[in-house]
Amino acid sequence: MTELSIEELHKKLKNGEITSDELVKESLIKSHEIQKICNAFVTIMDDAKGGNITDDLLSGIPYGIKDNYSTKDILSTGSSNTLKDYIPFFDATAVANLKKHGAIAVNKTALDEFGMGGTGTTAHTGIIRNPWDPKRMCAGSSSGSAAAVAAGVYPYALGSDTGDSIRKPAAFCGIVGYKPTYGMISRYGLFPFASSLDHCGVLTRSVKDAAIVVDAMKGIDKYDQTSWDSSKINLYDSINGNVKGKKLFYIKEIVDESNYPDASSELKKHLAIFRETIKKLKDIGVDVEEVLCDKELLNVIPSVYVCLSCAEATSNMSNLTGIIFGPRGKGNDIMDMMKDHRTKGFSPLIKRRFVIGSYILQKENQERYFVNAQRIRRLIVDRMKELFSKYDGLILPVSTGVAPYIDGSKDELNSDNTAVLEEHLQIGNFGGFPSITIPNGFIDGLPVGVNITGNCYDDANILNIAFALESQMNYKGMIAGGYHE
Repeated sequence: MTELSIEELHKKLKNGEITSDELVKESLIKSHEIQKICNAFVTIMDDAKGGNITDDLLSGIPYGIKDNYSTKDILSTGSSNTLKDYIPFFDATAVANLKKHGAIAVNKTALDEFGMGGTGTTAHTGIIRNPWDPKRMCAGSSSGSAAAVAAGVYPYALGSDTGDSIRKPAAFCGIVGYKPTYGMISRYGLFPFASSLDHCGVLTRSVKDAAIVVDAMKGIDKYDQTSWDSSKINLYDSINGNVKGKKLFYIKEIVDESNYPDASSELKKHLAIFRETIKKLKDIGVDVEEVLCDKELLNVIPSVYVCLSCAEATSNMSNLTGIIFGPRGKGNDIMDMMKDHRTKGFSPLIKRRFVIGSYILQKENQERYFVNAQRIRRLIVDRMKELFSKYDGLILPVSTGVAPYIDGSKDELNSDNTAVLEEHLQIGNFGGFPSITIPNGFIDGLPVGVNITGNCYDDANILNIAFALESQMNYKGMIAGGYHE
């Protein structure tokens, strides 16, 4: 049953065809099965029980929580050894909001350590594997959430997105990943990575399910001064599939095959699939146009992201000393204890990012790196806002192809000219724009995705366009690998 959509499950629960207890039990059984294959979870809540069924669509339905969300009395590690025994005394606002709607959490999903990775290989519990092919990665950092939803453990799981951490795992796992406008969902209780870029969001198997969940998670919060009042926005009720007259654009420099003289056959197939998707949109009345963008500006997107995210992460995580909380380090004085804690507690990737961030924030380097990165971010956002004044959204393929193999993978920027194609989703974080990835076909039996990004506060419009496109394809509700038929 857990492979069904939220709407389908709600109907069966209301009709008495299944109970919430039965649904939760099934989800827990699948959690243990998938754990053996994908290593997707930090904690499985075997004592979870069903709940009351109300008119609320989420009532009594199980879901997963990314382990960088604070959960009261439940282990919340951020997939890091520095917090391997941390049990919070409060729920993140997004989690508390879902509780109010009757949602039932059944596990905490693994992630790249503190969300700082794009491979799913740096969690303190080990490598997270793709249910379509366990030899391949899920991308990151919301790897465990993506794997679990794709495998049919439940209809949705929470994610967080600082650069593409919801939307790229969604593409690699053949599901939907939605990052709403910055501040639509409170970040209170989400472990901070880069505060100006961090977004809460969700992974589902359909656009409508994403709308249902975010409707329940969102809202202004006194504990998060960047949150805003979205009470007049009802995403689920706004979806009608009517998109005639809508206008989308894509960036020529990113999808023009001639810009990739050494393109692999996989990349060529992916770009061909994207062109077919553009035709589908035009067939349903959406005007899609090609635009030119400053190639120099596009090429620096990954570097700007590294500068800003590493600097903010270094500042945000300076409290992880082992003194306030977390396992104590060894040493003769406080400085030695902190050094021991951070040296042994963090993975090499995290330490590398902290070194970069510390260097960028040094007084003599701030103007050259941090301030200049902020200026370029503004130029990129201004260019996007200029385009969003003429178009409803930007549509682009996600990445250069299917999920890469885990063996031999490295969590670093591409050195060739495909870096922009791999990293362009960071635009959505620079501007706080709503952005959604949906399945867009297969290459050699593995899924690829397409992304739509729009202007701030225009979430309902973006989701409706994504829903209309989803309706033209046969990829909604897919379950990976045939593990749960």
